[in-house]
Amino acid sequence: MSNPLLETTELPQFSKILPEHVEPAIDQLLGEARQTIATQLQTGGPYLWDNLIAPIDDAEDRLNKAWSPVSHMNSVVNSDAMRDAYNACLGKLSEYSTEVGQNRALYEAYCAIRDSADFVGLDRAQQKIVNNALRDFHLSGVDLPADKQARYKDINQQLSKLASQYEEHLLDATNAWHKQISHIDDLAGLPESALAQARQAAEAEGKDGWLINLQFPSYLAVMTYADNRELRREHYEAFCTRASDQGPHAGQWDNSGIMEQLLALRHEKAQLLGFNNYAEYSLATKMAESTGDVVKFLEDLADKSWRQARRDLTELQDFAASEHGLHDLQAWDIGYYSEKMRQHFYQLSQEEVKTYFPATRVIPGLFAIVEKLYGLQISEIKDFDTWHPDVRFYQIMDNSGQLRGRFYLDLYARAKKRGGAWMDDCVCRRKTSTGLQTPIAYLTCNFTPPTGSDPALLTHDEVQTLFHEFGHGLHHMLTQIDHLGVSGINGVEWDAVELPSQFMENWCWEKPALDLISGHYQTGASLPESLFDKMLAAKNFQAGMLMVRQLEFSLFDFKIHQNYDPAKGGRIYQILQQVRDQVAVVKVPPFNRFAHSFSHIFAGGYAAGYYSYKWAEVLSADAFSLFEEKGIFDRATGESFLHNILEQGGSDQAMTLFKNFRGREPNIDALLRHNGIAA
Repeated sequence: MSNPLLETTELPQFSKILPEHVEPAIDQLLGEARQTIATQLQTGGPYLWDNLIAPIDDAEDRLNKAWSPVSHMNSVVNSDAMRDAYNACLGKLSEYSTEVGQNRALYEAYCAIRDSADFVGLDRAQQKIVNNALRDFHLSGVDLPADKQARYKDINQQLSKLASQYEEHLLDATNAWHKQISHIDDLAGLPESALAQARQAAEAEGKDGWLINLQFPSYLAVMTYADNRELRREHYEAFCTRASDQGPHAGQWDNSGIMEQLLALRHEKAQLLGFNNYAEYSLATKMAESTGDVVKFLEDLADKSWRQARRDLTELQDFAASEHGLHDLQAWDIGYYSEKMRQHFYQLSQEEVKTYFPATRVIPGLFAIVEKLYGLQISEIKDFDTWHPDVRFYQIMDNSGQLRGRFYLDLYARAKKRGGAWMDDCVCRRKTSTGLQTPIAYLTCNFTPPTGSDPALLTHDEVQTLFHEFGHGLHHMLTQIDHLGVSGINGVEWDAVELPSQFMENWCWEKPALDLISGHYQTGASLPESLFDKMLAAKNFQAGMLMVRQLEFSLFDFKIHQNYDPAKGGRIYQILQQVRDQVAVVKVPPFNRFAHSFSHIFAGGYAAGYYSYKWAEVLSADAFSLFEEKGIFDRATGESFLHNILEQGGSDQAMTLFKNFRGREPNIDALLRHNGIAA
C-alpha cells in the first residue's frame, strides 16, 4: 500500500490520508530518525553542525511533516478512526522525544560542538540552537540516574495521553448537547443572522424548527440576545459544565480525574528535575525570571484594574434593575444585559456592526494592511488538496518576488472540529541540501458560517481573532532564519510568542485600517463615521471586568501549578475560588466547572503559562505605541518590526529583539492606556 505520509510532496495530500496510513508512517520515520542519530554518533567525532545537527534536523523535519497533517486533521475533521490512529502514535512520539533528550552520548556531542573552536564560526541562530538544546537536555533528565530517567519517560507518555483524553472529552461533550426549538417565540431577541444559522443547523440534521448547540457562535448568540432567561440559563449550564461531574451530561465525559492526574504528574516531573513545582519548571524556557515575578505582575495588574471592574459590574447591575426591573443579575444574564446596556448608552448594536464586516471584505482588507506595513503581496491559490471544502489556500510574496510562505485558512465552526482559534505550523522554513524550504501555516477559527447566499458576517471580536491568528502566522511564515530549531515561532520564549499576534489586533481599531477591512455586505458602503465613533466610545466598555477575568484565568493556572501539594491533591476548585475571591467581581453558580474545559492549560501548551497572554500584551501595546507616534502605516516602522521581530524567530532572546525594535525595555503604560485603565 502506498502511503501519502511517506511520499515527498510539496503539500500534504489531505484527501488521501487515511487512518491506516498513520501508524506505519510514524513507525518508519521514527526508526529512520533513531538510525540517523546512531549513525552520526558512531563516527566518534569530531562533531560539527554539518555532520551531527543537520542530518538529525533532516530526519526530524520529515517526521514533523508527516505528523503535522495527522495532528491537524484530528483537530478539524475528527473521527473515531483518526482519533485512534492519532492516539496510537502519541506514546511513540513522546518516547522518542524523551529518548533523544536523555541520550548522554548525543548530549556530550552537543557539548563538544559548543566547546570547539568551530563554535564561534557558527551564526547567531546556530549558536542559540546549540545552547537551547543543552538546556533542553537538562530539562529532559539527561543528568538523572537510570531509574529516574525511566520514571520521567513514563510520566511524559502519560501526560501526552491524558492531554489527548481531556481534549477528546471536551470535543465529545460539546458535540453531545443541542436543543431543538419548535416555536420561534422561544428564540425571541435573536437577530435574523443567528436564527438563519439555527435553521440551517436544524436542516443539516434533518430536523424541523431551529437547532442551538454548544459551538461557540450558537452559544454566544443565545447568551447575548435571547430574551428567554430560562433558555439562557439552560444553555449557560450546558456550556460551563462540559466534560464534568455537573450539568446535563454529568459524569459522561468527566475530566475531573484527568485534571488531577495531569497536575500530579507535572509536579512529579518538575521535582524529578530539581524544581520545587511545575510553575518553576515552566519558567525555564520563558522570559519571566521567577514565579514571584509572575505573581507580582498579575497581582499588580489586578490591583490597578479591580476598582474599575467593580464599577463596571455595579453599573451593569444598576442598569438591569432600573431599565429592566432585574434585581438578581446572574452569570447567564451578564452578556445579555451588557449588550442591552451597550445599545442603550452607545446606541451600538453588535448586529449592526457585523453587517460591515463580511469575510469577503475583511480577508482582502487584512492582506492590504500587511502589504502596506511590510510590502508583501498575498494571493489565493485555487488548485490544492484540502480536508474540507470551506478551506482556502494563499501564498505570500515579497517585493523582490520571493515566495515567503503559504497558509491554509479554515474559518468556520462545524461538528467534529475542535473549538477556539489557533495557528499551527505545517512546514517550517529551513535550508536543506536541495534548497530553501518555504514555511506553511494552518490558520483555524470557529466563526459563524455563511447562510444562504449571504457571506459570513464577522463580529468585531471575530475580526480581532482573525488578526490575532494571522499575527502568529506571519511570525511563522516571514522568518528569515534558516535553521529548524529557531525559525518562525520555534525557540521563542512562550511568554513572548503572543507579541506578534496581539500586536496585529491593534489595526482593528484604526479608522484608516477599518476602511480597508469593512464595507456593508449588501451595498459595499464604508463603515459610517458615526458607527466608528460609537465603537471607539464603547471600546473599553467593561474593560475592567474583562481584564480581571483574564487575570483570574492566569492566576488560577499559575497557582494550581505553583502550590500543588501531593498530600492534598490538586484542590482545583478550592484554589480557583481563592483566586476569584481575590480578583473576580462576577460571581458564578456552584455548578460552574470552568476548569473542565480550560484546554489551554490542561491539553495545550499553556500550563503554568497562561499569564503569557498578559505578559506579551505589555510588549504588543508598547510596540504598537511606536506606530501611534510615527503613523499606523509608517513603512519604516513596519519594516523595523518585520526585520527585528518577525524575521528573527527564536534566534535571540525576546527581550533583546524587543529592545532592538523599541529602543528600550517595555513599559506597561501603553497597555493600561489601551484598556482605558488609569496607570
